[in-house]
Amino acid sequence: MKKLFFTLLVLVSSQMGIAQSLEKMQWFNEPEEWEIKDNSLSMFVTPQSDYWRISHYGFTVDDAPFYYTTYGGEFEVKVKVTGDYKQRFDQAGLMLRIDHENYIKTGIEFVDGKFNISTVVTHKTSDWSVIALDKPVPYIWIKAVRRLDAVEIFYSLDDKEYTMMRTAWLQDNIPVMVGLMAASPDGKGFKATFEHFKVKHLPDCRRLEWLKKNAEE
Repeated sequence: MKKLFFTLLVLVSSQMGIAQSLEKMQWFNEPEEWEIKDNSLSMFVTPQSDYWRISHYGFTVDDAPFYYTTYGGEFEVKVKVTGDYKQRFDQAGLMLRIDHENYIKTGIEFVDGKFNISTVVTHKTSDWSVIALDKPVPYIWIKAVRRLDAVEIFYSLDDKEYTMMRTAWLQDNIPVMVGLMAASPDGKGFKATFEHFKVKHLPDCRRLEWLKKNAEE
């Protein structure tokens, strides 16, 4: 009966165009404590967990919680993130992942007592970019748009005005795991909540161009 309810919920949600059904997603590195309620995901982030490969620090880790679904082609994904950040590098946001050597994680990160908008892009090795916020924020919206071989990343404080923070390469024409990520590399874990998670399919740019050039007279 529960499975039937979730199936009906997914069908209704898709017809109404509301948020992604979290019940159909799956865990990579499932945390010990998590809950789905009112189509939001709350978790207690696994202590001393992260995603990083080699560069600068000299180690590789791939063990933080990641709750995901898989999409092919081009899409837009966004989510509202709230966290009880405590220790250096506590973080929460989105991740787009092909495999353990190719992924993008982006969201809010607590560094040196300040809130930062953070992105790590990994292709064999990881890089890290941050934008420091001038004050603490109760929550943040993160949005990523995958078009061809590029991902554009934005943040917003109100889900209305979005600011671009990064454009990164990601191989196109290959399925991508996309979902909700949180990590606590230095800390003992913290509570993170993800609301209004939504993935929207975007028509393929190359196909649209072909259709335009080959339109019927």
